[in-house]
Amino acid sequence: MAGGAADCSFWERLLARQCRVYELRNKEPISVAAASKLLANMVYQYKGMGLNGRVLGWFEGFWGLYYVDSEGTRVPGPAFAVGSGAPYAYGVLDRGLRPGLGVEAARLLAQRAILHAARRDAYSGGRVSVYHVAPGGWRRLAQRDLGERPPEEEEEEEDV
Repeated sequence: MAGGAADCSFWERLLARQCRVYELRNKEPISVAAASKLLANMVYQYKGMGLNGRVLGWFEGFWGLYYVDSEGTRVPGPAFAVGSGAPYAYGVLDRGLRPGLGVEAARLLAQRAILHAARRDAYSGGRVSVYHVAPGGWRRLAQRDLGERPPEEEEEEEDV
């Protein structure tokens, strides 16, 4: 999500609660498409207030990634960047994203996209967390402060 940390945390908790209610009522996990629709319906009431988010998950053999904007519009896709640094992140993603990208290569690409956005955008910054979502659930691959610069990113930039 993009925006203030408190706002993002609020919407994430609200969506998680609604997904849990769905699971209790229906005795099965909610699909990624349905969860993204829930988020779109919730934020529609707050049109124009600047909320941007993504919903990602794995459901019944298929992964899903949806972008939900502040107007409640919901779009599926392979990768998204949100917030004021998104144009910088897209430059990196468009260059490096390709089918069949391995987990480690995808992690490095995601970190590099966020790092470039944070360096070039005055409103971006903070901490980067990269997660891998698969049939067995999710796991955190990396988490660090954007002020730190790991050696693998310095080497990759020199090759460019």
